[in-house]
Amino acid sequence: MSAHPSGFRGNKAALASKPCVACGRPMSWRRSWAKNWDEVKFCSERCRRAAPKPG
Repeated sequence: MSAHPSGFRGNKAALASKPCVACGRPMSWRRSWAKNWDEVKFCSERCRRAAPKPG
């Protein structure tokens, strides 16, 4: 059994999640988002492009 630095042991239900700003679907934490999870707002490029621009 190998040790995971993030503490993830294979239980995806235990990962953090939050809703996408554009579509409202829940998105689960991903390792690639580990450093900027607080800034992640969209679940995909499609939602990011479709979101209305402020201003």
